[in-house]
Amino acid sequence: MNTTDAATAPATAAPAVEIDWNAPFCSEGANCFRFGLDDSGHAYIGSTLTPGVHVSDSVEALRALISAVKAGAADHLL
Repeated sequence: MNTTDAATAPATAAPAVEIDWNAPFCSEGANCFRFGLDDSGHAYIGSTLTPGVHVSDSVEALRALISAVKAGAADHLL
């Protein structure tokens, strides 16, 4: 009998998603971020330095995040 647990089970890869990326937004230097959407309506934020890594959520959540940043909610991080 074959048994596996979480520690020894092989990792399953998430299915590939086709993301339609906008042109990168770059600040001074090489700090570039990009926004994208998939066919299911999920929004993505990624860095051009690590193309395979991104944050994903609903368009409404991304809209709320951008509004909060514009309102100064992240100013303490600068």
